[in-house]
Amino acid sequence: MGKKHQPKADNLLAQNKKARHDYNILDTYEAGIALTGTEIKSVRAGKVTLRDGFARVRNNEAWLENVHISPYKEGNQFNEDPLRNRKLLLHKREIKKLLAAAMQQGHTIVPLRMYLKHGYAKVLIGVAEGKKNYDKRETLKRKDQQRDIQRALKDRY
Repeated sequence: MGKKHQPKADNLLAQNKKARHDYNILDTYEAGIALTGTEIKSVRAGKVTLRDGFARVRNNEAWLENVHISPYKEGNQFNEDPLRNRKLLLHKREIKKLLAAAMQQGHTIVPLRMYLKHGYAKVLIGVAEGKKNYDKRETLKRKDQQRDIQRALKDRY
C-alpha cells in the first residue's frame, strides 16, 4: 500500500467528495501535474473541477483526463483547452503499480484532491473500486449513526 498523503487544509484547491461516495479507495498516490503558465494561475485561483476526472496509463505515462481547469481570465491567446489531458508526474514504479491495479476488473484511478505543496500543484489520486448501491446506503447509514453519537456525547459533556 502507498503512503497516506494528507494536504494541509489551507493549501487545498479542489476536492472530489463524490469519489469517496461512489468508490472504495484502496490506495492513494501523490502526483505532480504538468501545467502551462495560465493553467497554474487558474489552479491557484481555485478554478478546478475534479468531479468527472480519471487517470489512465498509456505508453508507460500516467495522464489525468476530463479534469476541468477554467481558462485564466487574463490569459487571452495563451489559454489551453479546459478539458485537455494533462501528464501526471510519477516514478516508474508507481506507474507500474497503477497500471497493474487499473487492469483488475472493476478498478479505476480517480483524482481525490488537488493542492499546493512547496509552490507546486499536486494531485492525490486513488486506486478505487466501484461501490454498489447497497454499499452507498450502508455508508450513509453509518455516517448518520456516527453523527448522532457525536451529538449525544457533545450534549452529555
